[in-house]
Amino acid sequence: MAAPVIEADAVVIGAGPVGLFQVFQLGLHEVQAHVIDALPYAGGQCMELYADKPIYDIPGTPVTTGRGLTQSLLQQIAPFQAQMHFSQLVESVNRLDDGRLCLVTDAGTTFITKALIVAAGVGAFVPRKPAIPALEAFEGRQVHYLHDRALADGSFADSHVVVLGGDESAVVAALEAAQPSGNARGPASVTLIHRRDVFAGEPDTLQLLESARAAGKVRVLAAQVTGCVTASDQLKALQVLTAEGTETSVTADHVLVRLGMSPKMGPIAEWGWTLERKQVPVNTENFQSEIPGIFAVGDINFYPGKRKLILSGFHEATLAAFGAMAFISPEKKVHLQYTTTSPRLHQLLGVGTQEKS
Repeated sequence: MAAPVIEADAVVIGAGPVGLFQVFQLGLHEVQAHVIDALPYAGGQCMELYADKPIYDIPGTPVTTGRGLTQSLLQQIAPFQAQMHFSQLVESVNRLDDGRLCLVTDAGTTFITKALIVAAGVGAFVPRKPAIPALEAFEGRQVHYLHDRALADGSFADSHVVVLGGDESAVVAALEAAQPSGNARGPASVTLIHRRDVFAGEPDTLQLLESARAAGKVRVLAAQVTGCVTASDQLKALQVLTAEGTETSVTADHVLVRLGMSPKMGPIAEWGWTLERKQVPVNTENFQSEIPGIFAVGDINFYPGKRKLILSGFHEATLAAFGAMAFISPEKKVHLQYTTTSPRLHQLLGVGTQEKS
């Protein structure tokens, strides 16, 4: 089957708060955006680093959280029906003969767009990997990360499953592996490995873990992975060093890696532009980069006086939307409209003026 090709007026890379607000600003110009993010969900850095921590500097919002802000922005952009493409990393960007930009992701999806806005924050969030290079040969087959598209329901039937990590995502992965859905057969064993027998998570989740341990459904091992055992191109076991200093092995047919996420510039650094301290230099008129038609907003950009604040990113996204219109609809004269008074914007937002009683 041929890889899909998507033609768009605008593509936004990054589904964090600034990327989501960029969708809103483009929508006010009647542009439906496509959004690409390496994570399997919206929220970016806000969801990865402070999903439930308080944020106090969003205008008009005395306090919210990364999760709350993400949910509010998703609600705000809902009228514009942006197309989200999660768990994808843009690997290349090239200029076509007609002036448009061609993007290709690691999922094989091709986007052809008139304007590209990069709102990638501090980079694409990618899974932290165990310091065992030999495990990379089994990724997608026996070693699975949070956004692994190759992992299907029922894959763990009669298998020995090992989960690596100590945060709530690791605990949830172990619990879900131990409780298969539907008619799927259960695993032969589930082992949760963390350097200490202490886990982070909501009290209810941790209580479920204790119950699963007591019932013998999940084994918890305080240890560090030091190597692996393979045979006939198959992963057979993980070698570990326990907290007591004992070397042993743990049978492993599948390994679920939940060691958190870390931001990396990735292929963005190789797009042919000059970076300033791993950031994209832009002008402050419309936050366009040195490459025509490519804009950068939020923490990924650099200019004199730059401040890495969500508020600053919202301002940048507003002006970038106006700048992008020169590439999306060069024949169109763009006017500043106000959501308070513009009937057209009310129509786009799906709101109506209330009749006076």
